[in-house]
This record gives sequence, structure tokens and C-alpha cells, in this order.
Amino acid sequence: MLQPSTLKFLKDLKKNNNKPWFDAHRPAYEAARKDFEIFVQSLIDGIAKKDGDLTGLTAKACMFRINRDVRFSKDKSPYKTNFGAFFNKGGKKAMTAGYYFHLEPGKIFIGGGLYMPMPPDLAKVRQEIDYNLKDFKKIVQGTKFRKVYKDLDRSDEYTLTRVPKGYEADNPAAEYLKLKSYVATIQMSDAEVTSATAKKKAIEAYEVLMPLVKFLNGAVG
Repeated sequence: MLQPSTLKFLKDLKKNNNKPWFDAHRPAYEAARKDFEIFVQSLIDGIAKKDGDLTGLTAKACMFRINRDVRFSKDKSPYKTNFGAFFNKGGKKAMTAGYYFHLEPGKIFIGGGLYMPMPPDLAKVRQEIDYNLKDFKKIVQGTKFRKVYKDLDRSDEYTLTRVPKGYEADNPAAEYLKLKSYVATIQMSDAEVTSATAKKKAIEAYEVLMPLVKFLNGAVG
């Protein structure tokens, strides 16, 4: 579980997103980040018992920086108002499918998959789905997956209006071939993430996601 003080820091940061305030509250930031690191490490160690690709992975290798890259953004706020971690084979910089945890008060979610892969990897995933549609559907239409995640994320930003070039419009896998990301997420409340059951709920959700992660990594690997 995460400490309520960690969420409080992020709430306060959202109201005071500037360097002078951050510098004055650096001890609170360091305490909150350490709390998040400990929690993330417990998740990695938990799912690694089922997914051996995560064995030996450290939270530090998976956590994103709090500083924002403002070079090409109209929003010049210097800091993110969330903590995030992506744990997969190789750490957050590896271009493979994996598991994600997003901590932002009121907008907490967990899940994973393969987010906006580069064109060559996306082509490999689509080809694998086309060749092995039956196996893919067993994963994303399976009882456990449906119960936890309902479906893959089909937001407009992740979905083409037509099947990609090289595939017929009536391809049986068309609804999956249109996707540009293969991710699934569920929400958690602030109360849930600070409760004693937070770790258990997250790990169970990741275990349900694992067959999808393995399928996607088998395609791009």
C-alpha cells in the first residue's frame, strides 16, 4: 500500500507547480518518491514470480522522472503531477510490452501492454494477430480478461478508421488490426491504493494481463 502522504504531496504539487515551491518541499518529494519506489518494487517482485522476464528488475530502472520536458509544450509547468512506472523486460526504456502503474490522485490506473510501438514492431504485432487470431482472441476475449479489463483500450487515439494497408477490410481480425496500441487498464481509487489490499489487487490484475504481454513480446521479439 501507498501512504496517504504520498498522494497529498502530489495534490499539493498540482496546486504549486513551480520550482521555488518544489525546492522548499524537496524532503516531502523524496519521501513520497521513496514510498512509491518501495511499492513498485513490491509489484515487480510479485509479478516476477509468474513472469520470469522481470526477475532482478529494480523499481529505479522502471520509474519515470518527475521533471517534464517542456521544450515543445505550451504548458511550461516544470513537474508532472503523477508518479509512473513501467516494468517490462529491460526496464522502462525497452520497446517491449509490459506492466504500468500510474499514480495521480483521482486518476490512478494500472494495466499495461504495448503502447504506441514503432511502425516495424506494430507491423509484427498485426501480422502475429492475423496469423494467430484464434490464440489472440482466447486472451482478450477470455473470461478472466473480460472480468478484469472488459476489453482492450479502443480510444480514438489508439484506433485507425480503416484496416491498415496490406489487409482486406473483411479480415476476421480487422477490429484488432486497426489498433495502434495494444493496452488495457483499470482504475483504482485513492482509498484503494492506500489500503492494505492495493498490492494484491494490482498483482492479480497484472497476472491476468500477462498472457497478452507474452503474446505481444513474442511478436516483436
